[in-house]
Amino acid sequence: MRMRNKPWAMDYLTENSHIVDVDGTYKTKIKEYFGNDNDIHIEVGTGMGQFITTIAKQNPHINYVGIEIEKNVLIRVLEKVLDEGLTNVRLLLYDANLLDEYFNKDEVSKIYLNFSDPWPKNRHEKRRLTYKSFLKQYKSILKDDGVLQFKTDNRGLFEYSLVSLNNFKTEFLEVNLDLHADEDEDNIRTEYEEKFSQKGFNIYKIVVKF
Repeated sequence: MRMRNKPWAMDYLTENSHIVDVDGTYKTKIKEYFGNDNDIHIEVGTGMGQFITTIAKQNPHINYVGIEIEKNVLIRVLEKVLDEGLTNVRLLLYDANLLDEYFNKDEVSKIYLNFSDPWPKNRHEKRRLTYKSFLKQYKSILKDDGVLQFKTDNRGLFEYSLVSLNNFKTEFLEVNLDLHADEDEDNIRTEYEEKFSQKGFNIYKIVVKF
């Protein structure tokens, strides 16, 4: 996601270091950042923060980590966290290619991939968040019973992800070709999800265990 550059963004994020880690201060020490041993769920690519702030509010006993590489996006998420007064959310200004350097092995209980960039050109395959190099990292940081939940409106990315996850020998717990046709009340919509659903796009969902 690209937004107009805000020169003050980095200063704002740094001023809120109790919520945002901009320089890897808590690398391999995420539990210390939260100050408790609650389960950790992470969202790779936060969007504007509607998903992570909603689910964190509903589950105060779970620690949520939002990972975003674009500082101008992350400030919008931070604003929501501050407005809601959430104490169980931490945000990382961080490259998802290095997840297994930030989190310890078997430390995360659940990973959310919500409406990730499909990177449709073949030469960009390695950037897709369901490419095998990412899957390897997810497997490393997830607990033995941890799961990955993936949602997209992009049919091509959905089909690619099915193949990639199958080739990686994951266990499919759910494959949904039209999530909103009979939407579970527990489904939390992202901003993109609402936008695409209103336009008549199917929403696809995959849940797997490694």
